[in-house]
Amino acid sequence: MGTRLISLLGLAIAAVTGPLAAAENWPEFRGPSGDGMSTATGLPVTWSESENIGWKTPIHGKAWSSPVIWGDQIWMTTATESGSKLYAVCVHRESGKVVQDLLVFEIAQPQFCHAFNSYASCTPTTEAGRLYVHFGSPGTACIDTATGKTLWSRTDLECDHFRGPGASPILVGDLLIVALDGFDFQYVIAFDKHTGKTVWKKDRNIDYGSDDGDIKKAYCTARLIEVNGRQELVYPSAGDTIAYDPATGDELWRVRHGGMNASSRPLVGHGRIYLNTAAGGFKLFALKTGGSGDVTQSHVDWKCSQGAPTRSSQLLIGDNIYMVSDAGIATCLDAMTGKAVWQKRLKGDFTSSPVSAEGRIYYCNQDGASFVVAAQPTYELLATNQLDDGCMASPAIYGKALYIRTKTHLYRVEQK
Repeated sequence: MGTRLISLLGLAIAAVTGPLAAAENWPEFRGPSGDGMSTATGLPVTWSESENIGWKTPIHGKAWSSPVIWGDQIWMTTATESGSKLYAVCVHRESGKVVQDLLVFEIAQPQFCHAFNSYASCTPTTEAGRLYVHFGSPGTACIDTATGKTLWSRTDLECDHFRGPGASPILVGDLLIVALDGFDFQYVIAFDKHTGKTVWKKDRNIDYGSDDGDIKKAYCTARLIEVNGRQELVYPSAGDTIAYDPATGDELWRVRHGGMNASSRPLVGHGRIYLNTAAGGFKLFALKTGGSGDVTQSHVDWKCSQGAPTRSSQLLIGDNIYMVSDAGIATCLDAMTGKAVWQKRLKGDFTSSPVSAEGRIYYCNQDGASFVVAAQPTYELLATNQLDDGCMASPAIYGKALYIRTKTHLYRVEQK
């Protein structure tokens, strides 16, 4: 497996770090490059329930996972509010019709899930012919996207999520990788994507400074990067962020930053990795690349707590970082220094992560309002749009359309 795996890992790196032009699909959380960016053109700026809506499709259940897109298929997970039934749903991208509604797992005794979370908050990942769904410890599965048949599944992963799951899996060559940072167990696991068998599993081995399991929880999705020819799987958690060799799971470096409940996906650029510790710790900070071992004292470049969110991920566009806090404070930072360039209040509370294309940023709040803001050093609000219900999920982009999942529906939003 070794030679084949390393070769495929190289291809995966090229897909993550290369140009987005050939990556029209939106295959995982935060899109083709894992950072919320798209090279799409012709996206709408304004919309409402009666303007620039291609279709609107109700999605049953309660779920905060984001849609992923491969060709004409849009996939999402969903769940009953009790967590007893876990589904994968496919909507046809052109027609908006539900073409598959698959009951993947039935859970006799669901774990507790906080009302703010859902039992289907982990965004799936997809590739040609395959969908990989993850619901935390209740189950992980590979589904044939043509037939809807479950090809393999795992229900043996130990983890008390305590408030519900949230981390999304990613594909790295022949591996499907995800973290389970729960109340009782905290580890990263890599499955063989063809069989579901464990290839490697690494305990987090973090000194959390407390025996309270709540302090140990996180909801992060990894980011695959390459630094000086070395492949690094950057995986934030509570307390520390650790980089692993994606082929073996061996630790390459770690930074001790504190904090808990981290959920933001890392950003990479300008010789830095941008990380967000959520509740407590450094908050948003920049870490210089190229380290080994404990890099806490040697590689932390700057820290910023002003306006940092605890739930949504940030955007790195040119020399600036754009983000929105839970309470709706939109901030633009200088990516080199961490200093604020501008800061403005948007209406409402935010959990959804923003996406960007054509020099515009799309922020969606929990009450159905979407704010289109120019991605530039001077604040400019281009439009405020309203739908009937709000967003917990993050939008996806394909072609000239935005695909927005609200708490009740999936919308195709496009210029008419």
